[in-house]
Amino acid sequence: MGGTAEYTIDELMSVCIARRIRNGDIAVQGIATPLVVAGYLLAKLTHAPDLRFASAIGQGFCQDWAILGLARAEELWLDKALTTIGFVTVVADVLPRLYPIEYFRPAQVDAHGSFNNIAIGKDYRHPRMRLPGTGGIPDVSVVSDNMHLYVPRHSRAVFVSKLDFVSGLGYSAGRRYGRGPVYLLSNLGQFDWVDGRMRLFACHPGVSVERIQAKTGFELMIAPDVYETPPPTTEELRLLREVIDPLGLRRLETLGGAARKALLREILAKEDVL
Repeated sequence: MGGTAEYTIDELMSVCIARRIRNGDIAVQGIATPLVVAGYLLAKLTHAPDLRFASAIGQGFCQDWAILGLARAEELWLDKALTTIGFVTVVADVLPRLYPIEYFRPAQVDAHGSFNNIAIGKDYRHPRMRLPGTGGIPDVSVVSDNMHLYVPRHSRAVFVSKLDFVSGLGYSAGRRYGRGPVYLLSNLGQFDWVDGRMRLFACHPGVSVERIQAKTGFELMIAPDVYETPPPTTEELRLLREVIDPLGLRRLETLGGAARKALLREILAKEDVL
């Protein structure tokens, strides 16, 4: 089917994530990453039926799937788990041996793919903003060969020349294992790394190279054959909207402030938990 239907940026991003998945892959699901998980499930329901999940929700390993939920996320994923494993064991022992695809959402990322989820501001004890923290990022990023990043709101505050703190290791001369990220998806385009430096290789429809560079706090490499991201097909949109995420959790990652709060209340009301 053609990609002519109207779509939102969260839907385009989930579709881009789905298209990166190959049948038989293992994909890691984070704690609060509905946009990413929607992409995983879209891949499973289209071209990757043998996709499996290592879920941070309940530390379970899943082969089956469930629709996205907010208040009942643990119930849905724990019910589908083939087995459960402690978080430390998963991060330190299991995942490094499975070579999974894992998406991280950085608060800051530099040109070499290192990123920060610790704090914004130079003073650790008194930062301007305290972030969620590292979780297992320092353990995974130093050994991973298949690390992916995503940024729902592309800006110079996220794409910075120098990080305030480092929680995820990118391309560094001091690396002994693994490598830096292989892919970054934002609401403006798609990126990879060449010789350890971030490169723009695709712009989303209606977005120019110049706009992306203006929103980035360092000089990007530009691929010689930059292309336009293919839009979602009508079938991909149907699956996202009607089967995978009818409550619209994926939209939470592109919103902030009052709009995000209003959507949270709307989703909880639909789940009958208010």
